[in-house]
Amino acid sequence: MSKSRAEATTGAPGILLRYLQEQNRPYSAQDVFGNLQREHGLGKAAVVKTLEQLAQQGKIKEKMYGKQKIYFANQDQFDMVSDADLQALDVKIVALTAKVQCLQQSCRHMEAEFKELTSALTTLEMQKEIQELKEECSGYTERLQNIRAATNHVTPEEKEQVYSERQKYCKEWRKRKRMATELSDAILEGYPKSKKQFFVSGSLLFLFPWGHHPGRSHSLIHIPQEEVGIETDEDNNVKLPDP
Repeated sequence: MSKSRAEATTGAPGILLRYLQEQNRPYSAQDVFGNLQREHGLGKAAVVKTLEQLAQQGKIKEKMYGKQKIYFANQDQFDMVSDADLQALDVKIVALTAKVQCLQQSCRHMEAEFKELTSALTTLEMQKEIQELKEECSGYTERLQNIRAATNHVTPEEKEQVYSERQKYCKEWRKRKRMATELSDAILEGYPKSKKQFFVSGSLLFLFPWGHHPGRSHSLIHIPQEEVGIETDEDNNVKLPDP
């Protein structure tokens, strides 16, 4: 046993007796140990033994509660409390409870204000940010002046022509995409595998005319997919622009 633990054990009767008298409520040995162990360093065995000794000496009371013993201060040492005193204590309790609630609300307000203040920028940080914003505005102003001073502006007619050509090419793109989709869907109707497998490892059969060749007028030519070069917009991460 360490020196501090031995000293705590020696003074255990006075510590436990004073604690039970001050609290004036029943406790089990486990409760007393849990409440005083950190502050006084008392061991559980010492607490149990000391409580039993105090009970045998009549300094505290011991009572069985279920399967465990509870200990509390001897009530004979306290003065009798009249009904008026109890009522006065009840009034005091109500007043103190209201005061506690008021203080708790005040603490919540102060905590919220403290959080707001700590999250706000300091004066130096605000000055730095203002300077950065001024420099950014200055850059935008200079850029705007350069744009206004330029002589190669796009005329409304040229802008309209660009939009018109874009619309034309997008329309043609949609048309060809639709044709390619219809063609692949037609081929896939008789293809035994999935569309993905067809694009990855598929091949095409084309019917070519042979003119007036004796004995045959047409021939089926097998062309591997790698030679045909089937690619989709999705393969190239290309998205058709909105109209």
